[in-house]
Amino acid sequence: MSDPATLLRLIRTEGVGPQTFRRLRERFASPAEALDALPGLARMGGRRGALRIPAPADIHRELDRHAELGARLLFLGDADYPPLLALLPDAPPVIAVKGDIALLHRQIVAVVGARNATANGRRIAADIAGEIAAAGHPVVSGLARGIDAAAHAAALREGTTIAAIPGGLDMVYPPEHRDLQARIAEAGAVVAEAPPGTAPLARHFPKRNRIIAGLALGVVVIEAALRSGSLLTARFARDYGRELFAVPGSPLDERARGGNELIRQGAWLAESAADILANLPPRPGALFPDARIAAPPAGLAEPPMAEPEPGDALDRARREIPPLLSASPVGVDELARHCQFSTPIIVAVLAELELAGRIETLPGNRVCLLSEC
Repeated sequence: MSDPATLLRLIRTEGVGPQTFRRLRERFASPAEALDALPGLARMGGRRGALRIPAPADIHRELDRHAELGARLLFLGDADYPPLLALLPDAPPVIAVKGDIALLHRQIVAVVGARNATANGRRIAADIAGEIAAAGHPVVSGLARGIDAAAHAAALREGTTIAAIPGGLDMVYPPEHRDLQARIAEAGAVVAEAPPGTAPLARHFPKRNRIIAGLALGVVVIEAALRSGSLLTARFARDYGRELFAVPGSPLDERARGGNELIRQGAWLAESAADILANLPPRPGALFPDARIAAPPAGLAEPPMAEPEPGDALDRARREIPPLLSASPVGVDELARHCQFSTPIIVAVLAELELAGRIETLPGNRVCLLSEC
């Protein structure tokens, strides 16, 4: 295992997202070697100013703060890292966990839905989450108002629950869920990708949603509008080969339209926990064989070298790939179909562009121009 402080320093460097982290670990023999190479890679991507790399003292302060919070850091490739989450192509390089880490290795079910949920929606969420937890499955959700809160509270009464949060472990959102978050940390687990002190900003919620989908074998949607974070979680579930369930609702209620649409698209119609428990797959992708599931990252501790091909091809890729990108996110697989470069060259150029601050890698293995997305 690499030195945790050096590894965390690489992860916290400006421009090093989950995908760039993977690219760097595949290309360089150690985190220290990758750190040394970062300024040059950023310049190759077009960066003019200095790259912000955390000082060792800053990293040790973060490690100390996690210790104060009673949290443990799990790095991608660790034996204790959640095995289903590790399968994501954009798995978090590190997560902070406060609570029972063993829960992250169980057969987890996600329950998500509207913040402005109806009374009936909250009751259904509580009934379903409580029965799932009583059957021995931890329930994961996002600690939001409405459906999330009802699911967490019921799961705590009947079994256990996991909260994936959009900010740091010391940031509670919404504020009225401070006691609920504390109870989950005591009897379940709270998971954060962001470092302590990180406010739960809007751009962090999709990252939180992909963790919810990634931890679970199945995702249950209860009351969701057509454009909502819950449907984003459902899309991640499909992409990651996780089973998808939706509770139907009245077509007169906007909050039911998202769930009804998921059912039309092939999600299981769920009226009770029995409908969900009877149809949980034995493993991710068992019912969606075409889902995009990454290979397990067991080799991250001792990665093979994967240098891009040298010479004219790499220089040409640096010229030709940026014009293919725009404000609209595009999948890396789709990008590869529109150019004639090898995978090592494409990922090398994308890493340089992200370090240069020119692109952003989004959940779902997509990229877009940072100045426009």
